[in-house]
Amino acid sequence: MNRRLAQGFDGDVERHPRGPVEAVVALGANLGERAETMTAAIKDLARVPLVDAVRVSEPIESVAMKPDGPDAAAPAYLNAVAILTTRLAPSVLLGYLHAIEQRYGRVRSAARTASEPGWEDRTLDLDLIAYGDVVSDDPRLLLPHPRAAERDFVLGPWLAVDPDAVLPGMGRVDDALRRLREAGGR
Repeated sequence: MNRRLAQGFDGDVERHPRGPVEAVVALGANLGERAETMTAAIKDLARVPLVDAVRVSEPIESVAMKPDGPDAAAPAYLNAVAILTTRLAPSVLLGYLHAIEQRYGRVRSAARTASEPGWEDRTLDLDLIAYGDVVSDDPRLLLPHPRAAERDFVLGPWLAVDPDAVLPGMGRVDDALRRLREAGGR
């Protein structure tokens, strides 16, 4: 195993478990050939170094979210969740996710921190939702994803792959999804 990939860019071995970890990645696309792009991206995830297994939910379609709420006039999203068993450090995994996005034409908006949502349409979006039980408030790598508990299109597919899923710091995913739906969230 390449030690740098397992340690992360900062070299802080203690922050990153040495054994395999389950990382949750949300996939989304609302431009171009969505299904084909997501299928190809899933194959790319399986080829990432130190990724040992990939389990993926069935895709669902969702309305695009914009700053003012759902936008039925915008192209609809195709969403899924993949659970990767990996020995990569989370910072390195995130770098691979961004590289895969770029391969499929993803153009990121102007520089923003991970805590600021982006509202642009996308050929492919890969969000690192959770990495084991790691919690990080580093602006370069917020874990778990700061808006995961607000997204039915993440929580529902995640539960389809792992009915016992837990969102670090938030609790069980099924409870988070129930609360979101009771509150009328999307």
